[in-house]
Parts: sequence; structure tokens; C-alpha cells
Amino acid sequence: VKLVFVVLQSSSSLKASYEDWLLTYGLSVSPFHLRWQTALFNRQFYNWGRWKPKFLYLWFSVGMVFGIVAMFGSVILLGKTLLQTLTQMLTEAPKAQNDRMLQVVVSVPSSGLCWRAVPGVNLPVSQLTYFFSAILLSGVIHEVGHGVAAIREQVRFNGFGIFIFIVYPGAFVDLFTTHLQLISPVQQLRIFCAGVWHNFVLGAASFMVLFLLPAILFPFYYTGVGALVTEVAEDSPANGPRGLFVGDLVTNLQDCPVYNVEDWNSCLGDISEKSQVGYCVSAATLQQLNFPARVYRRLDGTVECCSNNSLTDICFSYSNKLDSHLYACLPARKVIEASKVCRSNTDCHKDFVPSFCVTPSLENQTRLIRVKHPPHIDMLYVGHPMHLQYTVSLSSFVPRQNFLSIDLPVVIETFCKYLISLSGALAVINAVPCFALDGQWILNSFLEATLSSLIAEKQNRELVGFLILLAGSALLAANVALGLWMVTAR
Repeated sequence: VKLVFVVLQSSSSLKASYEDWLLTYGLSVSPFHLRWQTALFNRQFYNWGRWKPKFLYLWFSVGMVFGIVAMFGSVILLGKTLLQTLTQMLTEAPKAQNDRMLQVVVSVPSSGLCWRAVPGVNLPVSQLTYFFSAILLSGVIHEVGHGVAAIREQVRFNGFGIFIFIVYPGAFVDLFTTHLQLISPVQQLRIFCAGVWHNFVLGAASFMVLFLLPAILFPFYYTGVGALVTEVAEDSPANGPRGLFVGDLVTNLQDCPVYNVEDWNSCLGDISEKSQVGYCVSAATLQQLNFPARVYRRLDGTVECCSNNSLTDICFSYSNKLDSHLYACLPARKVIEASKVCRSNTDCHKDFVPSFCVTPSLENQTRLIRVKHPPHIDMLYVGHPMHLQYTVSLSSFVPRQNFLSIDLPVVIETFCKYLISLSGALAVINAVPCFALDGQWILNSFLEATLSSLIAEKQNRELVGFLILLAGSALLAANVALGLWMVTAR
């Protein structure tokens, strides 16, 4: 599309009519940037800006205080993040992603986009709709805040627009600059802080929806009974005739009960960190099921004793009073079904029947996991627990009626999480005292409101503001550069 616009603009015969057409529809095209502006929503903005003046005064005054606090807080946060990232680079021992306070990856002028995700690098294609929708909604709410606050402060509102920068969508409002310069610094602060304030409110509202979602959806979905399978990846080891299917309700992983998705993740984490559990098998059953085979060690030091190329047999290790290292090749399903989970032989003593605690002898980090999803037969999974976590999608919400979608709660949950992350990022980054972001205008108005009595010369106040903006821009740029490096280089 942009290539067509470039060709039309370079054509001497079509350039004039093309530019008239752009002007008529409020379009603006430049390299990597497409913008549309309209006055269609002006009446609605004026209705919002004149609604309950006292309430709006209080609302944007609170937003002003929040914006000033956010300006100082964002500098502290970015400073700590930069030091943390530099420490990780110098020690060459990066922490887990969850340990990082804030990782700035992408910054888009006018929208202040900041997030850890880079489409095509560490953001799945299936999540792009959520990602860009949340960016656009966060940007629109941000600009609505500026527009309504400006009208409340008697600044003329010219129009509202949407833009696309490279692939990232955003929004903007067009205000009459002369009016904006004539009002007091405190009034300016209410307008400039309204964007980050509205982003904070949007993030908080999304968090509340996410927190109250079980109660909101209670008439249609119930929770606390298990984790409902919503998708199984094609390459998932959970695929197969005795695997998991969409609509299955997982209730247990080994002896770990699963009541929701959080339990599923927690159980898999515990299984991954702890040693493999065993199963109680009587001496008579062990002798009956044992398949004689040669015992040999794998490269990682673990022992294998099944050499019959069977997909159902697994090597188990156990110990008795005479020898602490015995191995038996046993059919996994017959051993596990109707067996008690154990850690040692003492867990299996019952009714004076000689029994052993047999433990799967698997490669390091590999686990045998029994997944219960009644009324179906239990799934036996052999592999890394995290592979099961990454290839199976689940929901904590179970439909009360068959016609209800199993994906709707997941869509709402996911979108709320994106809104919390992206709207929060907009609030933080736009508050940074940096050129071309809201923080620049917040800082300038704040200095005019507070330093007029201390620094009489306006030129000197502007110099102080320039130096602070220069430092803030350098801080943000350093975080962006290191953020991109941390995501792409590793």
C-alpha cells in the first residue's frame, strides 16, 4: 500500500489529485508511517469534556499528581533496570525473565510503546491479535485522556486520529497549540498527565476484570474442578489415541491435584524440580511382569534395561535388603495403574505382602507423569515436564452448557493480561522525561510551576529542563538498546 502511495506522489500528472484526496480524507503518508485524522468524533469529545465539570476537575487533578509521581518513579525504575541488565551482562549469569523488573524492547514515538515482546522474535504468531489490539486500545484510551482534559481546560480540540508506525498502531489528538500555551502550568499538567493516568486506570480496570472473572462468568462457567484442555499442539507428546483431547478435564498430575491452570503449572514445576516418584509393586507381580533384558548405562550415567524397542515398556529401578541396585523392564501401564505412589520401600509395606517401590530409570530431566482426565484412561507421559506445559493449552473455566465456547474465558483472560502489560508500559515509558514523549511536557510544565520563584530567568529554567530531558532520553535509549540485545542476541 505504501509503495502505491509513493508511486502516486512521484507522478507529476497524479500528484495534485492524489494530495487533494489525502487532504479530503485526513490521510498522511510517509516512510514507515501512515496517519489518519478526523473531526468526526469532536462532538463526542466535547460532550465528555463538559460532563460533570467538578468531577472531571477532581479526576484530572488526581491524574496530575499520579503523572508527576510516575515521572520520578519511571526514572528510578529505568535506572534500576539498566543497572540490573548491566550486572547480568558483566557477570554472564542472566536471571530468569520473571526476575527482571522491566525490559524495554521497542519504543515508538508518540505512543511510548514499551514491552518485552518483539513480534517474530519472542512473540508467537497466535498472540499477535491480542498484542496489536491491546496496543491500539491502550493508545486510544491514552489520547482520550489528553483530549477530554484539554476540553475541560478550555483548549480547542481539532481532531482525533490513528497512525501505524512500521507495524505498530497508535492514536493521537490534535490540540490548538496557542490555547495550550496560554493556560497556566498547572492546567497544562492536568492535560499532559491525563494520558499516563488513563493508561494506569485501564491497566487497573483490566486487573480487576481478570481478578473477578470467575465471579463475572459464574452463571455460564464454573471453576475449581480441574484444568480444561483447549488446545493440543500438533507436535505435542500429549497427542495420540491415549493422549489429551480438546474438552478433556485434567484433575491430577501424579499425586498432585489439579483444580485450575495455576495448579497445572505448579504441579509440573514441582515434578520437574523433584526426583521421579516410584510405584508400589508386590514381589509376585514384579517377578511376573519382569521382562529379562541387558542392563547398560546411558551417556548421562542413567541406566537402561529395556532393549526390546517396545513403546510400552520402561526400565524401573528398585532395591531390596541384599542389593540396592536392581533393574526390571516392566510394562508401564500395568505397573502404574492401581499402584500407590511411593518414595521408598517403607511406603509400600501393607498387609505383610512383600512389595517394592519401583522407580522409572529415565534420562536426566525426563519424567514419567501420570495424567488423570476422567472418564478417559490415564495418559502416561514420558519426557520433560515443561514440554508438556508448552504444548498443551488449558483453561480454568468449564462451560455449564455444551453450546458455550471453551475459548471465550481464555480470550478474555489473555486480552486482560496484554492490556495490563501494555497499558502499564505506556504509563511508565510516557512518564519518562524524554524528548518526544509526554514526560517532556510534564517536566517542562512542572518546572514552570515549581521553579518560577527560585529561577527567575525563563531561559535558565529551560536549560535545566533540557539537561534533565537529555539525561532521561539517554537513560531510555540505553534501556531500549540493551533490551533489544537481551531479546534478540540470546
